[in-house]
Amino acid sequence: MAQRQGKYTILLPTEPVIIGSAAVGTKKESEGPLGSELSFVFSDETAGESSWERSESTLHKEAITRAVADAKLTQGDIDALFAGDLLNQCTGTTFGVRDLNIPICGMYGACSTMALTLATAAIMTDCGAVRKSVASTSSHFCSAEKQFRMPLEYGGQRSPTAQWTASASGAAVVSADGDGPYISAAIIGRITDYGIKDANNMGAAMAPAACNTICDFLNDTGTIPSDYDMILTGDLGAVGAELLCELTVKEHNIDISTVHADCGLMLYDRKTQDVHAGGSGCGCSAAVICSYIMKRLRKGTLKKVLFVGTGALMSAVSSLQGESIPSVAHGVLLCGR
Repeated sequence: MAQRQGKYTILLPTEPVIIGSAAVGTKKESEGPLGSELSFVFSDETAGESSWERSESTLHKEAITRAVADAKLTQGDIDALFAGDLLNQCTGTTFGVRDLNIPICGMYGACSTMALTLATAAIMTDCGAVRKSVASTSSHFCSAEKQFRMPLEYGGQRSPTAQWTASASGAAVVSADGDGPYISAAIIGRITDYGIKDANNMGAAMAPAACNTICDFLNDTGTIPSDYDMILTGDLGAVGAELLCELTVKEHNIDISTVHADCGLMLYDRKTQDVHAGGSGCGCSAAVICSYIMKRLRKGTLKKVLFVGTGALMSAVSSLQGESIPSVAHGVLLCGR
């Protein structure tokens, strides 16, 4: 049964197992450094659909279907789906899975959603509420730009601090038993707000939340950065990743720089792909976790990865109303056998 350690961390003694996973992207993601790691790639951003929102739904459904198949299960074997996305009312998710006939718990953590769904699935598995579930999320560059900034037809210029929302989806099947990487702990983050108001600088807005969650976890567990093969954040990008490493030292006297990596800097090549400060969006960290990271945990080349997803909790109107951008970071400790 799950138990608290320290103030914020949740230990999972049953070690819920990730028995299957899949990551899906489009042409741009396939052209990045991790392109060969993806389970499936659509030839263009439309995914054969008539709207960007439908495209995202198709990406999400494809990832879930492939993850379940990777676990050698059928949809009827899944007790619950923990999933969400960036769109209003999580319609990218619900419209994508509405014919799968799986009980669903819709979740919103902005770009931290993959960490949030993994944490929730693991906790629910550890307490016996579910035996097999799917944790998943998705994002799409065009649907996100349309909702949070400007429609593509507007042709607005992107600032150097802007990040590229991944047109991608990732899904992981979490089980009470089986072989594979497992989740040994989770941490639910606190909302952190440093007063950033620039909707084109998500990295700066989210870095303080990542700093708090990482340092809370290390303090709760009595561990240090070198105890981990990787402390992986979800899409802070170049600006946020640099700021995070500065903040952990300045505010907590903890240096994570030697083991830190960021999904937003792994999915794309900033030198050859026009992504400015790096990748972002729910699908960014989901694609990295459910492909590159899971494969290396299974092989044993990675043993302990503290994955901390970061999310900016803004809405389509809050920034226009002059609000700052509150952020949150959730985490799971992923372990290889």
